[in-house]
Amino acid sequence: MAVVRATAEPVEMHGFRFTPLASPSRGTTTLAMWTVTAPPGASSPRHSMTEEEVLLVQRGRVVAHVGDASWELAAGDGVVVPPGEEFLLDNPFDEPADLLACTTAGMRARVGGAEITPPWAL
Repeated sequence: MAVVRATAEPVEMHGFRFTPLASPSRGTTTLAMWTVTAPPGASSPRHSMTEEEVLLVQRGRVVAHVGDASWELAAGDGVVVPPGEEFLLDNPFDEPADLLACTTAGMRARVGGAEITPPWAL
């Protein structure tokens, strides 16, 4: 068992702030979980992940684009992004949004032709 403390330094990327909560470097074996803060006007590049990812809106609203579909999500709403599916998240609203994200530890993402391993999933 590991205790996860809220002491991790956030990582800024594409206008979003990612704060690790649980990952192998923080005591898990198979899962990674982090918070995402999307300020007003933030928009991620279109990308895909090697593993399924679940996002749950905790505060505010965002628009999730998965494949050819788009949904406006508010607090309490979630979206499941299948592995390999093109995904984009944006906040066209006037208020920031906070989300909780969970996936398989060690997930990799393909962004603009480059593959990265997000540091919050390690």
